[in-house]
Amino acid sequence: MPPTLPPSSKKRSSTFAALQNIEFRWLVISNAAFFLVMHGQTLTRSFLAWDMTGNEMSLAAINAAYAVPMIFFSLIGGALTDRIERRQLIQWGQLIVLASESCILVLLATQQLEFWHLIIAGIVGGVVIPVIMPARTAVVFDIVGQKRLGAAMGLSMAVVNISRVIGPMLMGWAISVYAATGAYIVATLLLFAAFLAMLKLSPKPVARMANSESRLSLYADVVAGLRYIGGQREIIVCLLFGFLPMLLAIPFQNVLILFADNVWAVGETGLGVLMAVSGLGGVLGSFWIAARGENVNRSKLMVANGIGSTLFLVAFSITGNFYLALVPLLLANLCASAAQTLNNTTMQLLVDNNQRGRVSALMMMAFGFTPLGVVPLAWMAQYIGIAATTAVAGATLALIIVTFYLTSVTLRTLDDKVRHSLREA
Repeated sequence: MPPTLPPSSKKRSSTFAALQNIEFRWLVISNAAFFLVMHGQTLTRSFLAWDMTGNEMSLAAINAAYAVPMIFFSLIGGALTDRIERRQLIQWGQLIVLASESCILVLLATQQLEFWHLIIAGIVGGVVIPVIMPARTAVVFDIVGQKRLGAAMGLSMAVVNISRVIGPMLMGWAISVYAATGAYIVATLLLFAAFLAMLKLSPKPVARMANSESRLSLYADVVAGLRYIGGQREIIVCLLFGFLPMLLAIPFQNVLILFADNVWAVGETGLGVLMAVSGLGGVLGSFWIAARGENVNRSKLMVANGIGSTLFLVAFSITGNFYLALVPLLLANLCASAAQTLNNTTMQLLVDNNQRGRVSALMMMAFGFTPLGVVPLAWMAQYIGIAATTAVAGATLALIIVTFYLTSVTLRTLDDKVRHSLREA
């Protein structure tokens, strides 16, 4: 009789079981390189915009250039994800982003970069990223299947959040040593590595559509996806729960430079610390949820973490000491990451596979509101300061989440629907 593993060993085995799949490991590597660039270049672009203009609204403009096309192209990306082989879609998108970053690098190296170039690069990213991100989410299910989806989603989110720690630190180091040009050199090398890693994945069959749906145009396909979502109350609730933080709370991550300069006067080094601590909190939250494995009791924990993230965000914004403020910042991001991971996993378990890309696209659309949410934050910060603005946004979101939970039977019974879906599968 084989020896019985102690509970701690079983838990670790469950947490990292998805990594036994070699293709999932290559996907993790590709995602790690890609998200290092995404999160690291947030710092670089903010640094360049602030350095070139010294105006809060320049940060709003940079983020709006990224957000507006992201919102409009998310639905198209979802429809393409359900029609086109997902690995190939990701590869082409990564090549376009690589070309865009390379152009900025050349302009920097030749000292010809202007602010409008950053706007154009933001628009390119806003078009391409929402096209490939639904495919990145949906391909996790293609690789690991339903049984290991919870742990795989947790590990995928952990990679995203680790990149939030390492990316800004890496780009901050590159800027301090080699100026912004160094950050763009690092970014182009990482994007190339992400492309090479994605080549290790085998093509994944496109989910089979019904005959009537397979003949639809791309526009009609988008509409069909919206009709499907409109008839799935549980998925709508998950989308709404994921959408609210993107608009009211998460955007503050993109204006941390205002905290660093205007609140604590800690400069570029302090900005790097703030972004690294934010990412570390996200990593801890993701690993915590991954360690829970396939435990389907998610809804109450998701709501509790959503409320916790907002309250810690308020505590961060009203803390006058820089070092003390790092503690609620860490906890706010830990709770936000845990809530987001639980929400994404629940949604992926509820959705039909031939609609997976379009549903993921709507969550991507919600991400588009994160940089767009910077616009009112930056505007309010000019009048009442960034600390007061963030406190108001956090308190408002906490009140909305509590009201949402108390008034929505669907939100309170999400776990029952997931159990039913798993039994049917």
